[in-house]
This record gives sequence, structure tokens and C-alpha cells, in this order.
Amino acid sequence: MSWHQLSVITDEVSAPELSDYFSDLGAVSVTYMDAEDQPVYEPLPGETKIWPNTKVIALFELDTQPEDIKARVFDAFNRHSLKEWSAEILEDQAWERAWMEHYHPMKFADRLWVCPTGQEQQEPGTVCLTLDPGLAFGTGTHPTTALCLEWLAEHDLSDKTVIDYGCGSGILAVAAVLLGAREAHAIDIDPQALTATHDNAMKNGIADKIRCYLPEQFAACSCTADVVIANILAQPLIELSGKIASLLAPAGSLVLSGILKEQAEAVSAAYRPFISINPPTIQEDWCRLDGRKDT
Repeated sequence: MSWHQLSVITDEVSAPELSDYFSDLGAVSVTYMDAEDQPVYEPLPGETKIWPNTKVIALFELDTQPEDIKARVFDAFNRHSLKEWSAEILEDQAWERAWMEHYHPMKFADRLWVCPTGQEQQEPGTVCLTLDPGLAFGTGTHPTTALCLEWLAEHDLSDKTVIDYGCGSGILAVAAVLLGAREAHAIDIDPQALTATHDNAMKNGIADKIRCYLPEQFAACSCTADVVIANILAQPLIELSGKIASLLAPAGSLVLSGILKEQAEAVSAAYRPFISINPPTIQEDWCRLDGRKDT
């Protein structure tokens, strides 16, 4: 089946209202996209943030009249807040195959493969993590995740305990266990992330070694780890610096990512009272910070 795909760029105030209006007009789905490549930082629990210039994209069935939808939208909203209206026919396709065209086996530090189902690598001296794109962030394709996977694959994790703070898909927790960690604690504010982490642990045969928590659940555990890894974003890393550092055992290793290059010094400064921070490791516009907790 094919669809009418209608899109228009608007501001962050009008975007939610426009989304609701498209739905009222019969859209089968409405999504947001960044119109100017601007980062949106980690929202607080219960908060939704979108871009100052947001492309709102709506799918309608083929019996819909795009020009009628456009006329109604322009009547209902301030025309000055609407830019770059477009309409096209979106051909149906097998979406589960479409992502496979862009997602292939990836190797990190000559020790770790991350592969979609059906493309697993069995190379001597390596381990293979099976992962398919899903609802939660983290497949290894983004520099922030790749930087963390490189660190994990470069270090001896044998019999260590790992905390993955902001686990997303659970890729880092799963990788840590496959690379030798005794157990991993995966924490996220999003219940869908915990479901994804559990599913990926099951898929890789290590569900008994990964425990999933909401932050308030983990707070009751009062445990520390040999390695704490947090791939979130700079602002929450700064705000949570004391809490995240407290999760690390003496002489333990801290790994931080989700940080733009220009944010590295601010994040480093927040952790220096607790951690001996190494110079940043950079990939594209992003960087990783790592270091060791003072004993």
C-alpha cells in the first residue's frame, strides 16, 4: 500500500498543535524531524523537547486530497509559522528489510562484532553481539555508542561488575558481559529501554547476567561497580556527576559519552573532584571521556 506523505516546517510551539491537527484530519501517523540539525538535550522525566525548527510529517491514505489538507492547515495556523510545505507519494516497502540495507556487521577494537540477526560473524578471538534496531537508542552506528564500544573492547572486563547508566537498547551492558564482565546493571528512565535491554540480553543468551532498573529502583540497591558507563548527553552528565561518580568503586573506571567536542571541558570539570579524567577521545563531532576513580 502507498501513502500520501505531507510535511511542513514549523516552530516548537506550533509543532505539537499541528501534529494533533493532522491526526484530527485523519493522518495514520505523525512524526517529527529536526529541520536544522540542532541537538535537543536529554529531557527531564515527563518533559518533551523538540527542535526550534521542526519538520512535522504526516501519512495519509491515498484517497485523501493533499491540497484539501494543505488548505485546512493554512486556514487553521498562522501562515508565517509554516514553511516548506511538501507532498509526495510514499511507496510501501518491507521496512524490516529496508533498515538492513544500512545496518551491517561492525567490528570494534578487533574484539567485538555487533551484527544484525542473520549476519553474525564467527571470527576466532572475537565475540559477536546480535542486535537489531528497535525502540531504544543504541545500535553502534552513532559515534557516541561506537566510542563506548571501542573502550569496552579495548579493556579487560573479566569478572568485573558494570553499570550502564542510561542503557537505551542495552547494547553496552550486553557487550560488557559478552566481553567477560561478571554482571551488568542497566538503568534507564524509559521503561521501553528496559524492555529492549532485557530482549537483547535474551537474544544474546545472557539474560541471567543483566539486571534492569528504573533509577528509583536502583537507588534502593546501594551497590557500586568496577566500571560505570554513561552514554547520555552533556547536561544530564554534568547535573548527575556526583551521583554517577558515587556508583563507582575505588579505582574503578568511568566512561562518559553523548558529549559534543565543545562540551568536553565542562563535563570534565564536573567530574574532576571525583575522577582522574583522561584527554577526550574524539570521533566526528562527538567525544568520549574516561578515567579512573581516586582510591
